[in-house]
Amino acid sequence: MPENQTQTLFEVANISKTFRIADGSEIAVLENVNMSMQEGEIVAILGKSGSGKSTLLRIISGLLPPSNGKVFYQNQRVTKAVKGIAMVFQSFALLPWLSVLQNVELGLEALGIPRDERRQRALRAIDTIGLDGFESAYPKELSGGMRQRVGFARALVVEPELLLMDEPFSALDVLTADNLRGDLLDLWLNKRTRTKGILFVTHNIEEAALMADRIILLATDPGHVRTELKISSPLPRNPKDPTFRKLVDDIYTLMTSSERELHMRPEEARKGYEPVDLGYRLPDAEISELTGLVEALANEPKGRVDIPILAETLHLEANSLFPLLEALALLHFATVSKGDVSLTKVGKIFADADILERKSLFANQLASFVPLAQHIRAILDERPNHRESEDFFLEELENTLTEGEAERVMTVIIDWGRYAEFFAYDYDSGILSLENP
Repeated sequence: MPENQTQTLFEVANISKTFRIADGSEIAVLENVNMSMQEGEIVAILGKSGSGKSTLLRIISGLLPPSNGKVFYQNQRVTKAVKGIAMVFQSFALLPWLSVLQNVELGLEALGIPRDERRQRALRAIDTIGLDGFESAYPKELSGGMRQRVGFARALVVEPELLLMDEPFSALDVLTADNLRGDLLDLWLNKRTRTKGILFVTHNIEEAALMADRIILLATDPGHVRTELKISSPLPRNPKDPTFRKLVDDIYTLMTSSERELHMRPEEARKGYEPVDLGYRLPDAEISELTGLVEALANEPKGRVDIPILAETLHLEANSLFPLLEALALLHFATVSKGDVSLTKVGKIFADADILERKSLFANQLASFVPLAQHIRAILDERPNHRESEDFFLEELENTLTEGEAERVMTVIIDWGRYAEFFAYDYDSGILSLENP
């Protein structure tokens, strides 16, 4: 093989994954996913909740079988966990009754490595990841950042060619996450590990921009590759550099554009953000957060703000800001386009209104633009006693959503409906009604 030609580490071919839901039917989480990765690459997978990012990572690792399609690692079919692939989890996944050294040795023990070699390699990995001196400590004695370092040491000690990471920094505070990301990049750039490729899932746009050579954006319902972005600037990257800020802005634009388009019919593209069915995954957005964001946007002197700047101003990460923006766009309180957000005429009226006027406006937007709200109100209107159980609507949602996702969506619509006094809800009985609460 020529020196300038890289080798394919893994390939995902037409991967689909379905899960069985409460009524015995199946729901698709991933559909026809195709991607590959070359030696020497760091690749990030970005996508909103429900896009199947973690599911895809587990299929690639061999920990979860696909429903359809194939995964090839080093040209060999992956049907189970294979030597050469290691994974770092978000939750650290350490055994509390084992010391740091014993936790790191676990993978080597599973591979049947002799005790003396196992001990030497574990100590070397602990030293490499900056944990020397803590070999005999137990997880309960360590901070979150140190526990995650143990997770990295345990993955690196088996000398994987492919390192998979499932949101490995999301459970850490900002400073600890920055420090650990920097140390990992230092190991990579100085070739202090035998790892030939890193694939990681993240919801943090800046993190993806800092670490990845290529970003793959997944869309939802079901999860599939929406687009990918190749990054040419070398590592390490300066977060304050104008080129980096432009990169982050481009990613935000891709993310928000896809959010607007995912649930729209092509002929409706000019009409606004409208879901096409009752099973649309309503975004997790509390009323207090929505009203606070509307007020923040109303204070923008230009009436339009760049989403990365908005995230920085509000100290919000993408996974927290995107659901709020999606909700405002869905309700037609704001427009999101090309990485910018601005209030609509109704949004500006809402910002200046008093509490009762806001409730009335919110009810009108629910009735106009949220099919699930329209459906609930229509059912309550036609019932002789204007009452129906929450379970009735949950069963309908479970035709297209998993049980857990149906419950989450129902919680969101109940909160929105009660705030707007569009319908009432009694928690003890689980009854929705048109009664005055």
